[in-house]
Parts: sequence; C-alpha cells; structure tokens
Amino acid sequence: MSVLLETTVGDIVIDLLIDHSPKLCENFLKLCKVKYYNFSPIHSVQKNFSFQTGDPLGPLSKQSDGGCSIWGHLSGDPSKRTFTAPFHPKLKHLERGTVSMATVPLSSDPDTRVAASQFIITLGEETDFLDSKAAIFGKVVEGFDSLEKINEAMVDDKGYPFVDIRIKHTVILDDPYPDPPGLREPSSSPPPSDEQMRTVRIANEEELHENDDVDEEELEKRRRERDARAQALTLELMGDLPFAEVKPPENVLFVCKLNPVTQDEDLELIFGRFGKILSCEVIRDQKTGDSLQYAFIEYEDKASCEVAYTKMQDVLIDDRRIHVDFSQSVSKLSDVWRQDTNNKRRARARGGWGGVQELEKRRQYREEDERSSGKNYNMVYGKEEMKGRHDRGFNGRRNDDKIDRRNDDRPDRRNDGRYDRNRDDDRDRQFRSRDGYRHDRRDRDGDYKRRDR
Repeated sequence: MSVLLETTVGDIVIDLLIDHSPKLCENFLKLCKVKYYNFSPIHSVQKNFSFQTGDPLGPLSKQSDGGCSIWGHLSGDPSKRTFTAPFHPKLKHLERGTVSMATVPLSSDPDTRVAASQFIITLGEETDFLDSKAAIFGKVVEGFDSLEKINEAMVDDKGYPFVDIRIKHTVILDDPYPDPPGLREPSSSPPPSDEQMRTVRIANEEELHENDDVDEEELEKRRRERDARAQALTLELMGDLPFAEVKPPENVLFVCKLNPVTQDEDLELIFGRFGKILSCEVIRDQKTGDSLQYAFIEYEDKASCEVAYTKMQDVLIDDRRIHVDFSQSVSKLSDVWRQDTNNKRRARARGGWGGVQELEKRRQYREEDERSSGKNYNMVYGKEEMKGRHDRGFNGRRNDDKIDRRNDDRPDRRNDGRYDRNRDDDRDRQFRSRDGYRHDRRDRDGDYKRRDR
C-alpha cells in the first residue's frame, strides 16, 4: 500500500505498514484522500535527523490547531481530533526515510500518547530517540533525492525553511480500507485557503500560480497525466513494468478487426511492401488456438511503420475492413526485461539448499533407496540403527540359547487363577525343608514312597 506525496522539491513515495499499524495507516490514507495535506508546509527541519509536516496551516499561523485526525475532520467533534497512537514493539527508527506519526502525551494520562495528522520523516540513520515519541507506520521507498533537498534547505533557528517547502498534492496508489461515513473525495485538488496563503514566506511564484487562468479542461488533463504517472509508478513497484517511464516501441503496428481466417503469412505478405518486417503475429487463444482478430507487426525502422499506418487504414482484407494504429503495448519489452532479470538472478544463485551451496535439506527419514513398499513401511529405524538388533534383545541382553524364555509360554495367572505348572524349574521342583537344606522334589517323593513301605 503506497502513497505519492508531490512536494515543491520533488515526489516522495511512502509504503505503508498496514500489518503493523493499521489504524495509523487508515488515518493517513483517508487524510490524503480528502486532500487534507495539500499545501501543508514542511517545518521543524533538523539536519541529518528529521522533519515534520501534516498541519495544513503550520506553526506560523496563530489559527493552527496542530492538525486533526480523519474522524475528527469528518465529524467536526473536538473529542475525536486526536486518537490513541499504537506503538508496535518491532518498529524502530533505524533507517533514513522512516515515516511515523507525531504524538503528544495525554494530559489526563502522561503514559498514553495521542496522534492527529502531523507526521515525521527521518533524514538520518539511527534516530532511535524518536522510538517512544513517534509511532511508525511507513517508510520512504522512492524520492530520497527530495529528502536530501529538504535536509540541505536553509532554515531559521526553529527549523522552518526560508523558502517554502510544501506538499502540493497527494496521490493514493492503493487503499485497502473502506471509507468512513461522510467521506467525499474531491474531484480535483482544492486551491490553498487565504489563511494558508498568509503563511507563505518566500514561494516559487511560478509553482504557486501555475493553475491561474487555466480552463477546466486543461486542469483535468493535468490531473489525468498526474494519475497516469502515479499508476505507472505503481506498476513499476509491483514489477509489472521495468520502469515507470517505459514507452511502447515506435516501429510496431497494431492491426485489429481482422477476419478469423486471416493468417500470419497473409499479413506479412500484404504489409511487407512498406518495408522489412521483423515479426508478424496474429494473437490467438491459448487453449483453442482461434484468432482473436488482432495482430502486431514489427518493422525494422520507424519510417516503414509510419508509411504502413497512413496507407493501410480501413483497407479491405478477407472481406473485413481493418483498423490500424501504432502499438500501445509494452508486454514484449516487459517480457524481455523480466526474462533478463530472472536469468541474472539465476546466474548469481550458488545452488544448494535455499541458494546456499553449503546447506543441505534436512533428512527426516531414511534414504530413498532404503525405503520399502507395501504394508511394511519401516520409516522409524534405518539399517544402521537396526544393525545388531537380531543378535541382541531390545533390553540389551544376548538372545541365544542361554536366555530365559519362561515368560514366552507362561499364561497370565490373573486371567484364570489356576496354578501354573510350567513355572521355572528351579522354583517349581525345589523347596526348602525345615532343616534349611534344599532338596529336589523328586527325592522327596522317593522318600515318601520308602516311608510308606
């Protein structure tokens, strides 16, 4: 989400951090939308530190109230002139171009800080003095040359420039918030008020009166050109254009209203008499291959393209009168630029995992060639871990003939309560007599038989 500030020293593009400071961003966006910041002076300039703006009248006017939030501006309620400013703990004033809302402590609660409309842009690095005093909501992404001009401006002892530096116009490049009740976007930039004109020190007269004696049609044309530049800048930021000032090639001809049966070779043969053709392509549907009834013809030079434009307008081709114009498409230029950029990025990549040669993807399970298929998954232990487990039990003892296997065949006595005759031989066949000596059960039985005799 971005906003373009047109100032008297150049344009400044601000990216808004809506995920971290949604309320601050909404207030700033809506104030820009109603042209609240137009003709606001830049003041409190501190070299290599910061400057402040956002008050339509500025500190030189006695009628200035310091600015107002969008909710107070729309409702006219003095209690909504300010709002509690949220401070995100991860946002710090560490780099040049950090944009934050100016705040003041609440009179009833000094620990709570409130904001209105004024904002601060840093002109230096490591300006952490502002961390607890200004709430960050954006950062400058373009227009650092304009920041440098403000940084070098001649100012008085209070930081007010002798030659006025002001916000002329604001353009919203993207607005994700719904408009609050009562918001009406003006159709054009309103002229400065009389009170704003009284705050002018030394102004650029040409810029100040550039719209004087200009009819409404010319003003609308200028506004559209300004919006077109802003939209082109948005496409550049999104990566859809290589640069905002890109222009379509002058040697490419656009032909439309074609008959669906007209082929590339037909057009190349007809238009080839005006000059050498580098490419001729009828645009077709990607799925069906049917002609979309328009084409692009690229000539070797601009002169051949101009001659074809003048000679082929409304010419009958395959029972259709075609329409010819100069191409307004930059898609081919964008494709070439994007492909070149991607190739350079791939050439710089070092391979490996995540582009780092030394890193390797984490291995969670066994190697692919060790995995089995079917019902036996065996995903927990690999060959190395299972090595030797056939020779030893899971409790670490040897699994040979000397191991005690009595537990394998012994039934659970808790189930039937019967005496188990398959217990350990030493425990079943041996007992201790009264004299303390151990005797074998078979010897005892023999003694009983002899005694009976």
